[in-house]
Amino acid sequence: MRWWDIQPVLELEHELFPEDAWSVGMFWSELAHSRGPQSTRRYIVAEDGDGRIVGYAGLAAAGGLGDVQTIAVDRSQWSTGLGSRMLTDLLQHATAFECDEVLLEVRVDNTRAQKLYERFGFEPIGFRRGYYQPGNVDALVMRLHVQGTETH
Repeated sequence: MRWWDIQPVLELEHELFPEDAWSVGMFWSELAHSRGPQSTRRYIVAEDGDGRIVGYAGLAAAGGLGDVQTIAVDRSQWSTGLGSRMLTDLLQHATAFECDEVLLEVRVDNTRAQKLYERFGFEPIGFRRGYYQPGNVDALVMRLHVQGTETH
């Protein structure tokens, strides 16, 4: 992901996550940490054949711990394997960042995403009550031990 991707990413973000969409500033902040020898972030976009952004994903890493910040796939691309490909990329970079484990939060009502993460070996470890606002929806916290882990 580059700065010129932020506007189309924001459009998809607001379409998929209308109640708790990230702001433009949040994306700028994340991208500021994704370049150079001291980078701690990995942000990617996926485009369709017409060059339209149909997915994006991001990972933050620090102190041996990775955190999947976001994964989003346009509804037109659901069940195509795009989410799996982007998650695979993030996990490869978690290894490059020397992460021992990767955490993520997912809405308790997003079973589609939970199944994807379980296929990769993520296991539930707890909840964050009222994490997603508005709506006061809980987040399921999931963890994957990275080193030596096979992905699917």
